[in-house]
Amino acid sequence: MSKIDCVKALAIVMAAAVFLVSCGVEKGRSDQSDRSARGGLTSGDGAFSGFSGLFETARESARVTVSGSKFVVGGNEIFFSGMNAPWQNWNDFNGGMDEDFWEAEFKRFAGDHINCVRIWVNCDGESIVDLNRDGSIASINEKHWGDLEKLFNIAKKYKVYVMPTLLSFDHFKNGSGPVWRAMLQSRENCDEYAEKYVKEFCNRFNDNEYVFAIDLMNEPDWVYENEECGQLPWEDICYLFARCAATIHENSDMLVTVGMGIVKYNSDDYEGDKVSDEFLQALCDDPGAYLDFYSTHYYNWQRPWFQTPIGMTPEEFKLHTDKPCMIGETHNDDAEEIGMSLAEKYKDLYDHGWSGILVWSQTDGSEESWYRYELTREATNAMNEYAQEKLYPLAD
Repeated sequence: MSKIDCVKALAIVMAAAVFLVSCGVEKGRSDQSDRSARGGLTSGDGAFSGFSGLFETARESARVTVSGSKFVVGGNEIFFSGMNAPWQNWNDFNGGMDEDFWEAEFKRFAGDHINCVRIWVNCDGESIVDLNRDGSIASINEKHWGDLEKLFNIAKKYKVYVMPTLLSFDHFKNGSGPVWRAMLQSRENCDEYAEKYVKEFCNRFNDNEYVFAIDLMNEPDWVYENEECGQLPWEDICYLFARCAATIHENSDMLVTVGMGIVKYNSDDYEGDKVSDEFLQALCDDPGAYLDFYSTHYYNWQRPWFQTPIGMTPEEFKLHTDKPCMIGETHNDDAEEIGMSLAEKYKDLYDHGWSGILVWSQTDGSEESWYRYELTREATNAMNEYAQEKLYPLAD
């Protein structure tokens, strides 16, 4: 091929890339118009500076975005068929992460068609974010960031999405409880946490598309209800959520949610939706103060008061359906109780329009690693046969 022919060929390739990118941008803008109008970033914002940006975007992005009530990757819907893998040992990511353990686990997750895991990157605050007695930040363990970088790189290697959980109701009880309660009860301290920890998290990990969303807190319901956690008002709890959500939307393309323990506080049909856009933005006057999706938890003890999501659409379960809804925690071993295998439960939620299910598992200290993992493995492999195109929308 002559030099002129080479130049012509390169020009054709470049023109095609620009065309594909422009189509992708317009589609992304259309899909995300409702969110961007309220102040949130989309995956298209600021992504196209220079040729490298153009060709990177021409390659299908693994970034999860929201289109209406669905999660989307590469223009196609994705269903999260996954599990909670909350910790190996409590507070793993304080400089003592067992990299070999997590490498082996993610390899196993990928092999069993688990496409998303929820991990508690800070279980109760000690040795990761150190607070002063007044709830202000004393220090953040620098080794924490190094552990998370290794963890998220492993997730990217095996193409398994991660939803890191930053806090839990556990922070607000026992020895560290008083200082974390002091943090929540101070707008200034909440702002500092959003600026010094959450913004830093975004800056460090936004480029890893497999960190798909940040779960701000595990089951804040108990911070409101339980005496041991302080019984703090929702206005204090949710100001932190609002401030952090706005920070995430301003500084990253990652999505944001809160792992609500019961639908009781996640629905206007019960005690009010404490994480609705309206409630959060009334506390923090920022259009970015909203959740991208709901991640409600469900266990069978709740059924007499709040029904069960099994056999129901998210709307029938009393959630708003203007955004994706997933079950962020639930049993993986209740087949006898509900008369349905775990594989059938995954399929049921999928068929009723939910966007994902993450069953609960945790290490039991044995070589088996994850409690009843064999049940999860059976279900996720069955889901792969049932709806593979929705689990892996980027697959060739």
